[in-house]
Amino acid sequence: MRSLSIIIPGVILVIFGIIFNFQGQGMVGPETSFMYQNQDWIDNGIIISMIGVILILIGYFVEKKKLT
Repeated sequence: MRSLSIIIPGVILVIFGIIFNFQGQGMVGPETSFMYQNQDWIDNGIIISMIGVILILIGYFVEKKKLT
């Protein structure tokens, strides 16, 4: 159960990272947003998603270690 407290924020970060990446590319969001078609937010979205994936992996390995 403790690993879920790491995995759930990881999933949320991956989702937000994907949304930020798409906003940076100009695929979603209002055109008046400061994130719209902004290269910085493409990069930020990728970084945020990678942090989320790392958290998910940490939670997975913690859970796996508990079971063995």
